[in-house]
Amino acid sequence: MNLWLLTLTMAYLLGSIPFGYLLVRLFRKEDVRATGSGNIGATNVARAGGKGLGLCTLLLDALKGYLAVAIAMHLAPSIGHVPSNLAVAAAVAAVLGHVFPVWLGFRGGKGIATALGVFLALIPWVALSAVCLFILVVATTRLVSLGSILAAVSIPLFALLLVPARSAILLEGISFISLVGILKHHANIVRLLHGTESRFGSKKNADSNEKKVNA
Repeated sequence: MNLWLLTLTMAYLLGSIPFGYLLVRLFRKEDVRATGSGNIGATNVARAGGKGLGLCTLLLDALKGYLAVAIAMHLAPSIGHVPSNLAVAAAVAAVLGHVFPVWLGFRGGKGIATALGVFLALIPWVALSAVCLFILVVATTRLVSLGSILAAVSIPLFALLLVPARSAILLEGISFISLVGILKHHANIVRLLHGTESRFGSKKNADSNEKKVNA
């Protein structure tokens, strides 16, 4: 089988593993899509199943993205310090797998944790810089969505500043992934503009602020 087809299929299938859905189903016997925003990501899992399950979801979603890119980088090693085109394509495939998982009718999460994983594999210093920005924003505002959006926006900018050896494909790939993450936060952006977005740790049920959208 063609190396590209095999690798991208592997990356998509890895990315499509719905860890948040599986963990809540396993430990809480519930469907996380029926709670809060209906999203299968770490934030909504934390609402549905507690912070422990939320943290596990975050780590596993990031790990699957990292593994997808790491395998691609093993099959097609970097040229110098520039990730191969196959690795960049695998990163995109893994994130799309999380956002559009075949197992859940192509309705998945927002892809932020999986994007973190692929960025840690592709451009680790850029990813860590974005994580620091995310932590700063969430610590000061308790708005996870705002932190996620700003972190996604910062990725291409940090790449321009911190990655001296970069290809056009790399910049295009990470910009596309960032754009997907931002677009999947469209409902959050509307609520942020109206001042109705739920803050992390708030006892107010997320159902009162958002419709059940797999975003």
